[in-house]
Amino acid sequence: MRDEKSLLDRLDRLAAALDRLAPQPPPPADFAGAEAFVWQASPEAFLPIAQVNRQPLALLKGIDRAAEQLIENTRRFARGLPANNALLWGARGMGKSSLVKAAQAHVRHELRLGAKGEPDLKLIEIHREDIASLPQCLAHLRRAEHRFIVFCDDLSFDRDDTSYKSLKAVLEGGIEGRPDTVLFYATSNRRHLMPREMMENERSTAINPSEAVEEKVSLSDRFGLWLGFHNATQDEYLDMVRGYAEHHKLRIGEADLLREALEWSMTRGARSGRVAWQYIQDLAGRLGQKL
Repeated sequence: MRDEKSLLDRLDRLAAALDRLAPQPPPPADFAGAEAFVWQASPEAFLPIAQVNRQPLALLKGIDRAAEQLIENTRRFARGLPANNALLWGARGMGKSSLVKAAQAHVRHELRLGAKGEPDLKLIEIHREDIASLPQCLAHLRRAEHRFIVFCDDLSFDRDDTSYKSLKAVLEGGIEGRPDTVLFYATSNRRHLMPREMMENERSTAINPSEAVEEKVSLSDRFGLWLGFHNATQDEYLDMVRGYAEHHKLRIGEADLLREALEWSMTRGARSGRVAWQYIQDLAGRLGQKL
């Protein structure tokens, strides 16, 4: 009996030691302190953003149709109605990521969410390199009372990158699936999230080319809402410049503003919202005004 008691005591001490060595589950995330967070994969955490870098929705010119669709999709989601994951793809600098941030803020303000401790509409940014940790991120969000838009900017996949498989399973098709309180928005310059040469290589080297390409292309099919962005016309570009200048009350005549803006776009070889904003920043600096 003494030997048995000694053995049991040792086993108890061993079990206690193992409990101390085992990693403790992370505490529930606190989403009360901010409206937007950045997901940190290691160690797992949601980093609050005190002030989101965004432009007002009214300043996003030339993308009215896409803005209308994304806002309506976001509005339905915020109200607890069915909504789709969204892929915003197309021309660089045309406001894809700006629209995601503006849509979240617009709907949140419109529906007066988060008042008096009620469920809110939060924005969670996940970096491209942390996509493989998306299941862990969603595990935290499942336990929260709020609704979340998980946002990945400039999402794309290169050769030998297999993290797209975990994304496919999370968006749709996995046994657990996406929580009803989470929506995934992504921006990309590529409609199918894969470079064209990568898809062509699959066709030329795979035993069954059509199946190999289909596996990768099917990722974009997980997004029920596709919103295309195209290069701005000259008139749209100048509307963007005017809107920024008026909003920030820049002291410059319209004729000089438009002439300089056109010269700026020619030196950049492009017309887009990003080019317009870069010109406005340069102009404000020369005028000694803050934005």
